[in-house]
Amino acid sequence: MAGPSNASNMVVGLDIGTSKVVAIVGQPTDDGGIEIAGIGSHPSRGMKKGVVINIESTVQSIQRAVEEAELMAGCDIHSVYVGIAGSHISSMNSDGVVAIREREVASSDIDRVIDSARARAISEGQRVLHVLPQEFAIDTQGGIREPLGMSGVRLEARVHLVTAALNAVQNIEKCVRRCGLEVDDIILEQLASSHAVLTEDERELGVCMVDIGGGTTDIAVFTEGAIRHTAVIPIAGDQVTNDIAMALRTPTQHAEEIKVKYACALTQLAASDEMIKVPSVGDRPARDLSRQSLAEVVEPRYEELFTLVRDELRRSGYEDMVAAGVVLTGGTSRMEGVVELAEEIFHMPVRIACPQNVRGLADVVRNPIYSTGVGLLQYALSEARQGQGGAITAQSRREDVTRRGSGGGIPALARFKGWLKGNF
Repeated sequence: MAGPSNASNMVVGLDIGTSKVVAIVGQPTDDGGIEIAGIGSHPSRGMKKGVVINIESTVQSIQRAVEEAELMAGCDIHSVYVGIAGSHISSMNSDGVVAIREREVASSDIDRVIDSARARAISEGQRVLHVLPQEFAIDTQGGIREPLGMSGVRLEARVHLVTAALNAVQNIEKCVRRCGLEVDDIILEQLASSHAVLTEDERELGVCMVDIGGGTTDIAVFTEGAIRHTAVIPIAGDQVTNDIAMALRTPTQHAEEIKVKYACALTQLAASDEMIKVPSVGDRPARDLSRQSLAEVVEPRYEELFTLVRDELRRSGYEDMVAAGVVLTGGTSRMEGVVELAEEIFHMPVRIACPQNVRGLADVVRNPIYSTGVGLLQYALSEARQGQGGAITAQSRREDVTRRGSGGGIPALARFKGWLKGNF
């Protein structure tokens, strides 16, 4: 096990996805990057479209992923930053205004103006996940990014508010707590992914990031360095697999394998003379099928998905402002022909992105499927760097590590208590 000095600044990201649960352990490097120490992944069975539908299965998947990451990193994990997605998430832009107390903007003024912006009527059963400042204005001067220390009388803020269904958040927290872990924070998945895959230039120029997972496609639009719009579309990789299973009459797990190995999102790229074996249902013999006819099943679904994303981008009003184009990430973006098809539909540049600025197990995590997991770490560390309670968590973690180091009995007791609480 790693010593307390080493484990004190370890952060853990837990991406509870529809198709897999990923736990990634990392620590900040001096140059602002991340050193990945451990990674664990396990197929997820208790989720649908980003929402928990079976607590027991989800708990098991989380436990397996976390154990694997613990073994690899050589440290115990006791608190995690968790990602959340799903159609229940809604977002809007909101304004707040306060008077500046001492004629000079103090951090308390900034907190007050952000609080006043979040006071927009949130409907019953919703919980605020994020209040993300876009820009500030002092008196008549707008477009200020960092108002601290500036002189003026009246401070305004424009923020992006993200809310989620309370019960969906509680179910995710419940699953994590059942594993004997604490939730450091719950973070919108596409916000996390954007930390891992977007460059500063893209955020400035304007970019639309599309994270295509198993159950949901998460969208985030940035212009002038700030997040402007977020949305979740409940169509993603599972739908593609389902289409293949239905059209080719093959069991779902075989459809998933065929999709990963042979599928192509553009029919004209697939060879008609390349044949694949398709297992049948029951004890019927397997059939031969050309790659082209497989692409004919896959292409319409991707086309529908990208059209929905384009419509969402139009509705947001930022379609003409994303000069840097579209950045695709997530497991379902890794298919031949996806970029070409997306460029046809969006009429703008498209690239597939992997997590950046990572060390350690870099060759493992440089893969679009880990964007959210790595992004959760980067989000957590950037929060800690901004000093938003970063010192406190590090301190409490240190105490946790030393406490566990001295008497291993405590977590077992705590886990048992948690189990009692969870089950009775």
